[in-house]
Amino acid sequence: MKEIIVVRHAKSDWGNEGLKDIDRCLNERGYTDAYHLATWFSKNKKSPDLLLSSTATRALSTALIFARAMEQPISKFALEPDIYEAETETLLKVLRQQNDEAKSLMLFGHNPGLTNLCNELADEFYMDNLPTCGMVFLQFECSKWKELKSKSGKVKDHVFPKEFKN
Repeated sequence: MKEIIVVRHAKSDWGNEGLKDIDRCLNERGYTDAYHLATWFSKNKKSPDLLLSSTATRALSTALIFARAMEQPISKFALEPDIYEAETETLLKVLRQQNDEAKSLMLFGHNPGLTNLCNELADEFYMDNLPTCGMVFLQFECSKWKELKSKSGKVKDHVFPKEFKN
């Protein structure tokens, strides 16, 4: 069995027009949501075997906040440049290349790729938009990452920041 926890980066800052897109950081709400959901995750879910992040600053920052909350060692953290601005097929390729020793992984990236990935992999689940810092938990009846197939994942949970707001 394999599990993927898909996490869209937290809300980013659009205030500096001079920055390249890949260098945009989180805004205040993004940091608040990332810390809140990372703390919730560390208290309520089992830590994944691997955290895999886009190299974009906003995704990396979100991933590092989660890694610290889970007290994940750096050996269980990897940067993957191909996740940035990736379409579904590229994300599937990245996932299928992972070491089979990892039973579960947390994927930090961007829309629309992550929303499309969830819709592609889930058997009975559809969403219009994975919100910033939203998480979708998918489980697969396979033993190797290269065996991931369309519509073969069972959505076990999904958690969005708005669920924690008053």
